[in-house]
Amino acid sequence: MSVTRRQFIGAGAGAVVAAGGGCGQARDATTDLRRWWGKPTAPPLPGALTAPAGVEIDAVSHVLNRLTFGARPGDHRRVAAMGVDAFIEEQLAPRKLNDWQCDRVIRHEFDRLADPESSLFPRRGDASDPLQQLFPALKDKGARVGHLYEYKDKLLLEDLTRATVLRAVLSERQLHEVMVQFWTDHFNIDPSKAEARWLKAADDRDVIRAHALGNFRELLRASAVSPAMLWYLDGRVNRRGKPEDKPNENYARELLELHTLGVHGGYTQQDVMEVARCLTGWTVRDRKKFFRGRVEFQAGQHDDGPKHVLGTEIPGGLGARDLDRVLEIVVAHPSTARHLAEKLCRRFIADEPPAAAVGATATAFSASGGDLPATLRTLWATPEFRATETRGAKFKRPFHLVVSALRVTNAATDAARPLIEYLVRMGHAPFRYATPDGYPEQATHWQNTLLWRWNFATALAANRIKGTQIAPELLRERLGGDEALMATVLGRLPDEAERKAYREAGSDLALLLALPAFQRC
Repeated sequence: MSVTRRQFIGAGAGAVVAAGGGCGQARDATTDLRRWWGKPTAPPLPGALTAPAGVEIDAVSHVLNRLTFGARPGDHRRVAAMGVDAFIEEQLAPRKLNDWQCDRVIRHEFDRLADPESSLFPRRGDASDPLQQLFPALKDKGARVGHLYEYKDKLLLEDLTRATVLRAVLSERQLHEVMVQFWTDHFNIDPSKAEARWLKAADDRDVIRAHALGNFRELLRASAVSPAMLWYLDGRVNRRGKPEDKPNENYARELLELHTLGVHGGYTQQDVMEVARCLTGWTVRDRKKFFRGRVEFQAGQHDDGPKHVLGTEIPGGLGARDLDRVLEIVVAHPSTARHLAEKLCRRFIADEPPAAAVGATATAFSASGGDLPATLRTLWATPEFRATETRGAKFKRPFHLVVSALRVTNAATDAARPLIEYLVRMGHAPFRYATPDGYPEQATHWQNTLLWRWNFATALAANRIKGTQIAPELLRERLGGDEALMATVLGRLPDEAERKAYREAGSDLALLLALPAFQRC
């Protein structure tokens, strides 16, 4: 049955046009486990499904909305049974979570993105390994990134994009995936620039994913010497081999403005120049050289004189250690704690982050030395995060919207181009943002995506996205009917206006996915 514009607006979804939205009958996507790769398969559903039973968004739905990319059927029951705080602690320790399904799909489908050390040196330290005998230092000279140049850059970008979507859909380590996206924006790199086209894949693996829930100081240093970052913000050409050479300030400026202190963090142009001096000499080998992608420090290109950064004297003669001294200074600066706390509170609480929550989060960041689990734990304990008026108040960015729809419908997807195209149309495809500030968090930037959100909802519900399938009738049956289906999608029982719109639309799943309540988290 078609959903009219009046029905859609009557449900409160906003001024968008309507499209057809029948629920096509699909194969049994929830139980098709014949193959874990090669064709889309959906995760198995738990034996018993219980939908949220409250008329308002409860604490369980709130935490699932904010700390994950959306609840799957059965998640509410599981988290309610274990308790919200226990779920938070579970997510803060991602390595302890069994993520076999996601890991298996990623390993099989995207071997190009893997760390070659695991296959190149399977018996590290074993003197009998012929590769160790022939090339004992190879693993230290760019082997972890050099293999990426063997592939077409467009193929790597497609792999990286698809793997990102699939991880967000499939992974049990949901908070880790949320924080990976957060830090990908924070340390944004446009892979269309020069050799970042090949090296961004290594940055995602070795910088962002490796440190997303670790220590900020370690994350910052990994980013500073990332081959992709050295290309993107021109750190590789920041040299002072002669007294008349002027350092390149591009990375130094973004280090202070975006990565640490923030635009109003109290640094000056002189600080930018001094930081740039500290960072001279770091470079990366290009694809025309041996050990391409290898990061090196060239002492002869480094300004080794004394510097003065943010009120702190850095003595001369430190060489490569200038980098670590700069990072120690900026990480310890109170403006860095506040800048990061504001961004984290904007992501997890509100577009206008409440001052009290920002203050508590900044204090936790400083007191813990930049420990991210400790910082986040404090944020989620604030009254502002737990307040009922905060629930369901944030507008989902397009990536969140698409992935949450796939998760709540238990979709089977290959995350190929037909699906990615919807993210492209909504302006939120991973790794497509050109400037260093990364995709915006605030809702105002995404308000013009409503039409494509609706188009996506109708296409998904009707199984019109090639490579992506859902089984709506089976899901409805497993949940126990329309009311439970609506509650599962919305994270609470529907109100009368939503029930009426759903009935008038012919029990249309597309309408549920386009409702304002599902557009928010």
